[in-house]
Amino acid sequence: MAEPLKHLIGAHTARDTANAVARAWGKFDHQGFLADTLPALETLELMQRGQCIADALHRHLPEDFGSAAAILHACLPTPNHTGLSGWALLSFNQYIAAHGRGELKTALGLLKALTPHFTAEFGIRPLIAEEQEAALAIISDWVTDANHHVRRLASEGTRPRLPWAMRLPALVKDPSPILPILEALIDDDEDYVRRSVANSLNDIAKDHPDLVADFVERHKDGASKHRLWLLKHASRTLIKKGHGKALANFGFAALTDVTVTLALTSERVTFPGDLGFEISLSNNGSAARPVLIDYAIHHKKKDGALSPKVFKGRSLTIAAGESVMMAKRHAFRPITTRAYNAGGHRLEILLNGTSVASADFDLVMPQEATA
Repeated sequence: MAEPLKHLIGAHTARDTANAVARAWGKFDHQGFLADTLPALETLELMQRGQCIADALHRHLPEDFGSAAAILHACLPTPNHTGLSGWALLSFNQYIAAHGRGELKTALGLLKALTPHFTAEFGIRPLIAEEQEAALAIISDWVTDANHHVRRLASEGTRPRLPWAMRLPALVKDPSPILPILEALIDDDEDYVRRSVANSLNDIAKDHPDLVADFVERHKDGASKHRLWLLKHASRTLIKKGHGKALANFGFAALTDVTVTLALTSERVTFPGDLGFEISLSNNGSAARPVLIDYAIHHKKKDGALSPKVFKGRSLTIAAGESVMMAKRHAFRPITTRAYNAGGHRLEILLNGTSVASADFDLVMPQEATA
């Protein structure tokens, strides 16, 4: 069995931190720091463990943030010594986020130096939220940095809806200030950076779908294969939701000359079980048609209303006059993220984001099947 995540930080982390800080600053109270951290760590979860060490750093480092930042900077790896890296630097993030406000240039400089050795995404976001304009002015210069971790921090740290991190409400509302950063990194040499740009655009698409669809349209002509991948990955939420312009950006236009028939293998599914279905497509036009086939299951809620969830199918090109058939099985199994309810459900077929066929079926729960 895998170790719990909280063990990524523990007594060994506190001791490594104490040793590193003591080497960097002769006045450091090594034993006092350990007395502040070791007794508490065992009862805490991962982020709390990092915060415990960060709080102890605050108590034992100089009160002046600039002086403390210089000591922490000296704890990072250099060509001459290994220094601290990995999860030991989570507490540095937390310390900087809490105490670097008002010292923006110093705080961001320390995070920039830290990020090649551990993510600085958590530390940078409170600083952006506090002083967005000034912070972005500094971060914008990172897009040309020689280190790809620093370039990625420019895009990843500014994501409006970064998972597992605080949201940036001002950028959720108006993401235009970070678009120049994303544009500057759209053709970065590193996939690691380009993927971050795509994820940031996908974040933005959840609140500003037309903005991202327009961004993709402006940047797709003459794009390299790497940029095209980025733009399509950035459009994944829009494509899944059937956004017309996002689909058209990748050649999936409305299909007026493609006919669809849908057949269920059974109109009754006993839980746990599978819904089997077949889709037949015929291109009655005079030209080949790119087709994106998705499907939605409209799940029955407790109040009887139906709630759709879209699932990815496949993409293909149907030649003029050609007919194709696709068979699919959708599994209904116990999962922690959904409570299933017995009764009428619906299967809906989406071609290039447009609903073209549907069929109703009943989901029977185990107690009903044996009644």
